[in-house]
Amino acid sequence: MLSRGFCVAAALIVLGAFDPALAQSKRVMVLHSFGREFKPWSDYARTIRTELERQAPWPLDITDHSLVTARSSDDNPDAPFVEYLRALFARRPLDLIVSIGAPAASFIQRHRQQLFANTPMVFTAVDERRVQTSLLSEYDTVVAVRINYRTAIENILQVLPDTKNIMVVVGSSPIEKFWRDEIEREVQPLADRLAFSWTDKLSFEDILKQAAVLPPHWAIFWELMIVDAAGVVHEGSSPLARLHAVAKAPIFSYDESFFGREIVGGPLLTVHDTSQQTAAVAIRILGGEPPGNIKTPPIRFATPRFDWREMRRWGISEDRLPPGSEIFFRNPTVWEQYRIQILVILGALLLQGALIAWLLYEHHRRHAAEIMVRNTMNELAHSNRVATAGQLTASIAHEIRQPLAAIAVAGQAALNWLNRQQPNIKEVNTALRNVIEQSHRADGVIENLRAMFKHEQTLREPLDVNELVERVEELVSQSLIAKKIVLQAELAETQRCMVLGNAVQLQQVLLNLINNAIEALEASAHWARILHLRTKIQTDSVVLIEVEDSGPGLDPNIANRLFMPFVSTKPGGMGMGLSICKSIVEAHGGQLTARPAKPRGTVFVVALPLFRGGTSA
Repeated sequence: MLSRGFCVAAALIVLGAFDPALAQSKRVMVLHSFGREFKPWSDYARTIRTELERQAPWPLDITDHSLVTARSSDDNPDAPFVEYLRALFARRPLDLIVSIGAPAASFIQRHRQQLFANTPMVFTAVDERRVQTSLLSEYDTVVAVRINYRTAIENILQVLPDTKNIMVVVGSSPIEKFWRDEIEREVQPLADRLAFSWTDKLSFEDILKQAAVLPPHWAIFWELMIVDAAGVVHEGSSPLARLHAVAKAPIFSYDESFFGREIVGGPLLTVHDTSQQTAAVAIRILGGEPPGNIKTPPIRFATPRFDWREMRRWGISEDRLPPGSEIFFRNPTVWEQYRIQILVILGALLLQGALIAWLLYEHHRRHAAEIMVRNTMNELAHSNRVATAGQLTASIAHEIRQPLAAIAVAGQAALNWLNRQQPNIKEVNTALRNVIEQSHRADGVIENLRAMFKHEQTLREPLDVNELVERVEELVSQSLIAKKIVLQAELAETQRCMVLGNAVQLQQVLLNLINNAIEALEASAHWARILHLRTKIQTDSVVLIEVEDSGPGLDPNIANRLFMPFVSTKPGGMGMGLSICKSIVEAHGGQLTARPAKPRGTVFVVALPLFRGGTSA
């Protein structure tokens, strides 16, 4: 390395002797803290070089050198590098040295008298705390920054107020150890709100493993990762990219050089501000102005900026951003993406509007004829309603017949109990209560039919299917006992089976189905007379009520017409019961079906929507 430096220096001297333009050029050395590709300094160095070449009125001979010894924790690692630089610039001194970062600034100040006693110097991309102002000479000036770690951490709490823990990613090189202690000191006032964990004792692979399993309410603050605890050196953007790929928590930092892919954002030091000011100061020095006379205030955080993609990823609302924040990388709007297509579509719509206007004019001409046709159709519909009046009369008779028959039976029973030698007042009371209840039921049927004819909405309310079935069981219990029919009820007891419906109508459906089953069982002279009632939830949205008998089963000849009006399986039957039941169930948003039972009999299934509070499921 040393011999190669001598060769370079010699070549420059020779070229300067034969090339007047090169001899008049300004010689500038850029000293990097760790290497040319270590963030964030690499971004500052590139931008400063670009600004120097843009602003300089003279040719510039810029060379780059890296202080690789800054990665080491040895007591005196500088000696070989000092000898190299002394030999390299011994015969032709530099016009300006630009040191990038704190390690480079410290190296220059330690060896200024040995190497560059009278060479103008600009310390840049360095926090003001890392510059020893007592060692600054008349040949030195500083373009410093000020990193406010407390502000950076408070920004995390503002955009993610539920944050409880922060992992601070920092390595184990000397400069990283310094900043680890400085961060801990600055954020001490936040200790009652946040817990901090540090990575200076971990290898980078262990850091990735921890970041991949972070629980909720964690955030990651990226300080530096130059050398990890295992001694591995990390340069470029690869470490932060690897962390971003596995992290289960949002990543924040303080420098713009990390912004644009991995970090959420916040108040940042901008590369442009520092680089532009550094280049301007360098040009003034190269123009002859004494460095010691140039004083610049430290560069502080700029307007907060945030990455819209990371905000969406971590659910950060724009309402939580600091006032005046800038949002970058927002997806373009539909108008921005498809402006031409939208304009074409609007033009087509205007053309279509003109065509529609013409069609409306044509439509108006036909309006009178359509009114005449509509009146004719209304007259035909009225004739059709008159023709169906007979069917409706039969329906009404069928609906009223059941409660009236029940009233007659209960009244006769009451008379029988009264006519005994010793009247049974308790049984009379029960029979009279049944008379009253059946009269109320008949009134409810009439009200429902009247509402239907007047197109009124019948009252519906949440109903427990199990309670509905149990009530129907009470109504038919005496009939079942008299006809020696065994009732087996299997009700869903694991959860409530709620539906939204009209209690009178649904009770009417179940009574009709049960009475049909009783009549079928009366024909079962050779088999056990068993009636099954079941309720269950078929899916998360359907409640089933099953009525199964052990009778002779369905006649195959009418099975596919079972629910049609005026189709009956009983001698003298009107054929309206099942048709009405099907209409009621469908009006409740359900279905009524029938299938053969095993080994014999018929199963009628009422499927109704499950009710879960505000609406049916």
